[in-house]
Amino acid sequence: MKESGRKQGAPSPCAACKLLRRRCAQDCVFAPYFPADEPQKFANVHKVFGASNVNKMLQELPVHQRGDAVRSMVYEANARVRDPVYGCAGAISSLQQQIDALQTQLALAQAEVVHFRVRQTASFSHHGFGPASLSNSGSPSSKLMGSQAKPIFDMDMVVDQASLGESMWSC
Repeated sequence: MKESGRKQGAPSPCAACKLLRRRCAQDCVFAPYFPADEPQKFANVHKVFGASNVNKMLQELPVHQRGDAVRSMVYEANARVRDPVYGCAGAISSLQQQIDALQTQLALAQAEVVHFRVRQTASFSHHGFGPASLSNSGSPSSKLMGSQAKPIFDMDMVVDQASLGESMWSC
């Protein structure tokens, strides 16, 4: 982000002084934060907070904190221009709703994974492939080489007809 509102040797006023139609003094508090080539930045801040209030806030802050304060004011002003009623709070609320929906989807997916793992484990133990028998006999394919003719994975598919049209990922 540019911190210098003026070019060396050029008497170009900062965006704030240009919008307020006043002479930009050498010690202008707005010049380092509102360069002439970004007029909309100050226009939105001025529309939301007012130039006088911004001037007071900046003068009350130590110089090393002013850049952060200006970035915060610009962010809030841009949010207020987009959403005059809620501003930043509306954006935060929208993001929180998205987080909640995604957490719900993640929980459903994790539950489905657990369900499949339990069914797979039950299927293995049903065919004599428990943890003890797997470690003692070597590979699972060695079980089939013997007299067993049963398939390893004997899963029955259950389809819920009522939810066929719905996506399992929608909330």
